[in-house]
Amino acid sequence: MKYALLDRGDKLSRELAEQFRSLANAKGLEMDEASPEIVVSIGGDGTLLQAFHRFKSQLDRVSFIGVHTGHLGFYADWQKGEISQLVDLMANSEPRLIQYPLLHVVITTAEGSTEYLALNEFSLKSVDGTFVAAIQINDVPFETFRGDGIVISTPSGSTGYNKSLGGAVIHPSLEALQLAEMASINNRVYRTLGSPVILPKHHHCDILPDAEDELAIGIDHLVMQMSGVTSILCKVADNKISFARHRPFPFWNRVREAFIGSP
Repeated sequence: MKYALLDRGDKLSRELAEQFRSLANAKGLEMDEASPEIVVSIGGDGTLLQAFHRFKSQLDRVSFIGVHTGHLGFYADWQKGEISQLVDLMANSEPRLIQYPLLHVVITTAEGSTEYLALNEFSLKSVDGTFVAAIQINDVPFETFRGDGIVISTPSGSTGYNKSLGGAVIHPSLEALQLAEMASINNRVYRTLGSPVILPKHHHCDILPDAEDELAIGIDHLVMQMSGVTSILCKVADNKISFARHRPFPFWNRVREAFIGSP
């Protein structure tokens, strides 16, 4: 089996990465940073997001495993003291592949369109002042948004920025996206739905900002500024991310441990 290895760069993560390489070599696993079958991420959920964006062009043939060096993460099945067990299982057993849906974003300017994939979310704000944009669902006008911004999340990303905005937590087996508002303005003059909206795979939404606005755009952990944006299309992506599971770890267990604690 060929694997690639990414770590967060801190002392503990580097040490665990070296331990993993040594054990993997002894078990006959082959390191291949260009065309791996498995990508192992050691650090946190942010490290796995980096791994996803590095290998997003190979999603049809690569799967991911997360090792968390702090508290349990939503994308990490393994803890820092379980490296030896993980390597043994990778060398001697076939994992169960679990697939999560992704978000497909198309940003259009006068120069053309650029496509992005997000594992967690897409966020949109104005650099200066209130963000204003028309929202369409399936090419039909829905509302004019005024406020701080908009977050569109995947089901697995629904536990992050989306949840802090009052959005629902969605199980990743559902192919959907969720639109949540950041501090929308609602009064007698301006009115939005004021609630998160969940769209299924066969639906899409379009965000039409003022092309003169300077926008702050987030794609997972990546942040950029853009001007001249005329439209942004968001939909559930056709491709998915695969996680290699060598043991069960139900999504709702992750949610409980992250936000509620053990019973």
